[in-house]
Amino acid sequence: MNTVQNAIIILFLTAAASSSAFELYGSFPSEIHPDQKYVFYSHGLIVEGTNPRPVHPEFGIYEFPLIVETLFEGGEFNLIAHHRPARTDPEEYSEQLATWVQDLVNAGVQPKNVTLIGFSRGAQITLKASDRINSLGVNTAVMAVCFDGDFPTEPPIRLAGNVLSIYETSDVVKSCREILKRSDKARSTREIAISTGLEHGAFYTPQPQWMAPLKAWLSDNDR
Repeated sequence: MNTVQNAIIILFLTAAASSSAFELYGSFPSEIHPDQKYVFYSHGLIVEGTNPRPVHPEFGIYEFPLIVETLFEGGEFNLIAHHRPARTDPEEYSEQLATWVQDLVNAGVQPKNVTLIGFSRGAQITLKASDRINSLGVNTAVMAVCFDGDFPTEPPIRLAGNVLSIYETSDVVKSCREILKRSDKARSTREIAISTGLEHGAFYTPQPQWMAPLKAWLSDNDR
């Protein structure tokens, strides 16, 4: 394990220590609490590798640790934010993510208390994982992933549980309306458009325009 990875783990553990009831994990936990909520955050493609704060030539620094800290702060859930290695295969990783969710459910966690969140490549992975296990009815939130209202797969993706889509109006990827429309088994669907002018980079930092409604939705996904 290199110095950067050690630093990330220390950061996660420090943040976890600030909450007496919930924890922040850099990998799937060895101990599961069946009576608690679990949230997975899957980052964008640029973060894959060893650098948790990579720099995009157009969008700037992807603040992965800060996004994770901000998402975790004040939340009544355990947060699993795995830093994927370079050249991660999205199909294989979506299978792994679905397996982790199934492991939580097998350990007694209620599906309604499990949420998958993803941005960009992480949202692609999240959509595929949630579709694989849509019979469970876990919650799904995706950001900046759809073209022309959809994310093309065969068969088409259908989600269950509570579903949230957030997109930036200046970005090339926008609404996921077609996925929401055909996800007829979902308990609820909602889509939010934000307009920061930052294009894809709007989600590179914990901008309040998307972070605040995401956290509000998380706090209310027992509905």
